[in-house]
Amino acid sequence: MQVNVLEAKNNLSALIARAAAGEEVVIAKRDVPLVRLVPVRADLSHGTGPAILEWLEAHPPRSVRSAEEVDADIAAEREGWE
Repeated sequence: MQVNVLEAKNNLSALIARAAAGEEVVIAKRDVPLVRLVPVRADLSHGTGPAILEWLEAHPPRSVRSAEEVDADIAAEREGWE
């Protein structure tokens, strides 16, 4: 389906729903097609707890430093600035 910009502004929610359902929606200006609404097919599983734990198990930290070690490294780096 093709709609002009004004119609798209007035019916954006409905047009988004139709595009998300798989219908091709084209927005035109003066009957000249400008853009096409298409659904985003994102894999949202990457942000879930199990996916994060799986990634951490596959990519363990190389070393773990204590807060004191981090502070000492920062202080040593700052001394080199002066």
